[in-house]
Amino acid sequence: MKTDNQQKLRADRVWLSEDACDLDEFRALAEKTTALADYPAASAVEKNVLIYDSRKVMTAVATPEGRRAVLAEICDAFGEGPGVVVFKRAYADTGIVDRASSIFDAIIEEQHRTSTGGGDHFAKPGANDRIWNSLEKHCLADPANFAEYYGNAIVALASEAWLGPSYQMTAQVNRVNPGGSAQSAHRDYHLGFQSSKVIEQFPAHVHRLSPVLTLQGAVAHCDMPLESGPTLFLPHSQTYVPGYLALKRQEFRDYFETNHVQLPLEKGDVVFFNPALFHAAGTNRSADIKRVANLLQVSSAFGRAMETVHRERMSARLFPALKTLQGRLSPDEIANAVAACAEGYSFPTNLDRDPPLGGLAPKTQAQLIHEALREGWSDEAFTTALAEQAGKKLS
Repeated sequence: MKTDNQQKLRADRVWLSEDACDLDEFRALAEKTTALADYPAASAVEKNVLIYDSRKVMTAVATPEGRRAVLAEICDAFGEGPGVVVFKRAYADTGIVDRASSIFDAIIEEQHRTSTGGGDHFAKPGANDRIWNSLEKHCLADPANFAEYYGNAIVALASEAWLGPSYQMTAQVNRVNPGGSAQSAHRDYHLGFQSSKVIEQFPAHVHRLSPVLTLQGAVAHCDMPLESGPTLFLPHSQTYVPGYLALKRQEFRDYFETNHVQLPLEKGDVVFFNPALFHAAGTNRSADIKRVANLLQVSSAFGRAMETVHRERMSARLFPALKTLQGRLSPDEIANAVAACAEGYSFPTNLDRDPPLGGLAPKTQAQLIHEALREGWSDEAFTTALAEQAGKKLS
């Protein structure tokens, strides 16, 4: 009996479940108070969110010792602190932002003209305008403005504070038009883009790992008074390890709706936050403000495999063999072979051409193989579908 209890305790510690999420445990973490005294480089705390004056920050990082101290402070704010910080006047020259806005507006107009462009993972279709991969589109449209925009010292400082050097930048523009509804409360990439059934398959240490693989940011491209619906945040919520599962439960979503905070932003401000922080874009109740933010998703340098593998070519070669081996290999053995061969993850992809239809993530290469096996596709049909899927992922 003792051994059984130890096994259950270990299993419960390693495997998190939606049913085990406890609102009282969560509240004990989410209701902490952010103390300004703990963050000497910050200028204020508003609604439990740390506010930094960008000029003060740049003065503080002028020496190697000062830079190291500020990086540590921001890292701690993202991790064990409120999880969200606002950098006021990160873009002192808002003309740089205005030029980028004109580029984004032109891209959105072209998307409307051609009926292209993607939807939103966490909002109803039509609630906003989205530019997927604004990073690349911006660079190709105006490389000089791109250099000024992404040459920003605050963006680099926050990215390095959480992820270290050699980070990878991606970005997506979100424009919430007047009347645009709020997103549902969520956590972000990676585990935040999965269903509970998938999330529960990952051990607890991966739930802790996911937030340190990315950093979320948003550059305000216009003044954002509260009626325009700036992002809703729940400070300190990133510290609740089962939070990816908790947000699937109604009592946690209700708690977010009652207790979230919202801060107005000015053009040129930048907000950064831990991707595990409970958050959502707000409802735009204004009459005439098109609320535009460039959403920065910065990734760790370590989120890559060591070797380049041509999984499309391998999958095309493996598929005929798997058809022949059905009946000789068990379904589990076939699934194991597919897992070793095919790409089992939806990202990275081109979300303009490969949207997450019917879920939060597009179909994977591995799912395509299983579908083809289940439905008895010909080798030619599978190879064609495989190539089409690969083509959708290209920028």
